[in-house]
Amino acid sequence: MSTVASKFFLLFFILVSFSACKKDDEQPVEEDPFAENRKALGASSEDLLSSDFYKTLTVELVYSEIYRPTQTAIDNLRTFLMERVNKPQGINFVETLVPEQPNDPFTIQEIRDIEDQLRTKYTEGNNIAVYLFFSNGSSTNDTPTTVTLGTAYRNTSIVIYERTLQVISNNDEELLSIIESTTMNHELGHILGLTNISGDDIHAEHEDQSNLKHCFIEECLMYFDATSVTRSMIERMKGRMMIPQLDPLCIEDLQAKGGL
Repeated sequence: MSTVASKFFLLFFILVSFSACKKDDEQPVEEDPFAENRKALGASSEDLLSSDFYKTLTVELVYSEIYRPTQTAIDNLRTFLMERVNKPQGINFVETLVPEQPNDPFTIQEIRDIEDQLRTKYTEGNNIAVYLFFSNGSSTNDTPTTVTLGTAYRNTSIVIYERTLQVISNNDEELLSIIESTTMNHELGHILGLTNISGDDIHAEHEDQSNLKHCFIEECLMYFDATSVTRSMIERMKGRMMIPQLDPLCIEDLQAKGGL
């Protein structure tokens, strides 16, 4: 065999061997089975609102024993969803009882970690799932003058700081149910895309430029201080004793994405 041929054969052998080793070492990339529920806020607004793909909606309420929301608030949540989301095969509620979680107060990353451990219902087939965790602790964003009642933090994920709600309602069950309903509906408004979450609302001009992703109409459900509460806001809620509603522009934005 000539020297040139020998060198060519040796190079070919090395390349083949390297290629074989590389393929042997490569590991298949595993897809996240829960990827549909781990997207950015607002990413599933049309899927939630319309019946184009998902025909049913499952709402999972996750709470520990003494932090279950009032039945009135749960009923109000069902009504709110039935009025706004187009799910011809129905809306199902699932309640999941869990132990109290440690490390209060919670960061949003800790809330995400808790969801990853506790959530049982995920989007699958023609059913889209939403998760609400009723926390036994408060938010690390709380200050001496302001408390956070709830946060929508993924495309189908919400935390309600139920212990905080119970404290500020001071054992007044009627007030508690109003605060719960206001908080749940407001945060659901965010995962439905309000206000201008993805920058595609048909009425983008009603976004509050001083408090982005909220409506500037004070009586609207999506007004900025609906879930970040000061003492004056608590007094106003006590005086009003009613759940804020969506203003007409917010409703039109939802309808433009397939909602009712």
